[in-house]
Amino acid sequence: MAIANLHETLLSYTLRKNQLNLEISQLQSQKQLALYSQADFSHIQAQEEQELRDFYKALYEGDADYQGKYKDYTQIPEFEAELNKIAAKYQDEMDQIAVWENQLDAQIATNSAEMEEVNAYMESIKSMLSSNIQEDFKFGLN
Repeated sequence: MAIANLHETLLSYTLRKNQLNLEISQLQSQKQLALYSQADFSHIQAQEEQELRDFYKALYEGDADYQGKYKDYTQIPEFEAELNKIAAKYQDEMDQIAVWENQLDAQIATNSAEMEEVNAYMESIKSMLSSNIQEDFKFGLN
């Protein structure tokens, strides 16, 4: 009877271990999605900034008044303001993704710690199961 109970407990821990492995894999996949999202936002931000640079460069080169006032297009006050707007727009998105990544990391750490506990319990149960089987075998020989 004790062997059956230990075996059933071992099976339940094996099930939990498999569930944790699955959860960790899913969390790691979500973390990859967060990294891809970060890269996408960085790329889109760089594109918008380049378009803004091209616009102000063409504006500067096409207007003699701007050329007389400013050394180059980057000194036009509106340029810096627009560049800051783009940076702020994407910074909010990047901050949200960073928070998401931190949450995923925390959950992965929690699940990994639980996995270590489950592994320790399983080793203990395997040891008890082995010991009980040996005792039952010795008892049957007497």
